[in-house]
Amino acid sequence: MAQLVMLNTSARLLRLLSLFQAQRYWSGAALARRLEITGRTLRRDVDRLRTLGYPVHSTSGVEGGYQLGAGANLPPLLLDDDEAVAVALGLRTSAQGTVSGIEEASVRALLKLEQVLPPRLRHRVSSLHGFVLPLARRGPSVDANLLSSIASACRDCECLRFKYQDRAGSPSLRSVEPHRLVHTGYRWYLVAWDVTRKDWRTFRMDRIEGKPRTSTRFKPRTPPEGDFAKFVSKSLSQAPYPIRARITLHAPLGTLTKRIPPSAGLLEALDENSCMLRTGSYSLEGIAMHLAWLGIAFRVHEPPELIDHIRIVAGRFSDSVAPARV
Repeated sequence: MAQLVMLNTSARLLRLLSLFQAQRYWSGAALARRLEITGRTLRRDVDRLRTLGYPVHSTSGVEGGYQLGAGANLPPLLLDDDEAVAVALGLRTSAQGTVSGIEEASVRALLKLEQVLPPRLRHRVSSLHGFVLPLARRGPSVDANLLSSIASACRDCECLRFKYQDRAGSPSLRSVEPHRLVHTGYRWYLVAWDVTRKDWRTFRMDRIEGKPRTSTRFKPRTPPEGDFAKFVSKSLSQAPYPIRARITLHAPLGTLTKRIPPSAGLLEALDENSCMLRTGSYSLEGIAMHLAWLGIAFRVHEPPELIDHIRIVAGRFSDSVAPARV
């Protein structure tokens, strides 16, 4: 019986620790409800975590609650110093897009690790990271500390204020409710509710200047378009390019999503074997080259200038392989 009680307590402590790392601050009442325990049992569990070395801070009163902070030493049962530095360095590198497909997961993991990383280890990570240079980047560089701080604001539902430059280079001060970070495979975007404009906006992370300031908390809103990633994809496809194109691609949606990133256009399935692509560019050559690179049958619907341009290019290719005249 005693062993069963101990196992239940240990499992509950792990769940409590997981809740602390998933959300920065919890009220005592909310934690007790999530764990289905009394306030007295919660206080005992918090004391047990402190005994194990986890720095749990508490506040009293009506708004009282608990928060997991960074201590003088790395909390036990996680990683030793060298392992923590190695993991943090790897997460920072992958979060900047040098390893495809794990950027967003790396930011979430980095956020959890840096939340409890002692200052002396943070300094080691920053020093090492400064001497790690990738050979090439797929997109604009975004500082990992900026990603981490904005991810934290998204998680904790804290409003942000920051300086931002639009595509024309015009600066502005933005006040937003941050909801999600989205990586397109080329750039990082913040999806947020713009408090001043009272509408959803996407912000390129590499255009945010300085360190954003946090302020009051907000209540999370329903995702625009029903999905944050789809909203970014649609926003990018509707960017004010001088040339807008609508093209039918004769391939399944699943095949095309692997080859066409959200930043390249908006894909919509027409049937099981074809999709509509709405895209834009600054030149006819750019769209024509992209279509040729796909290696998929297609039909251009608009603009007429693109249709004429592809006919001309097709004629050049045809002439280049025509039999030589005797």
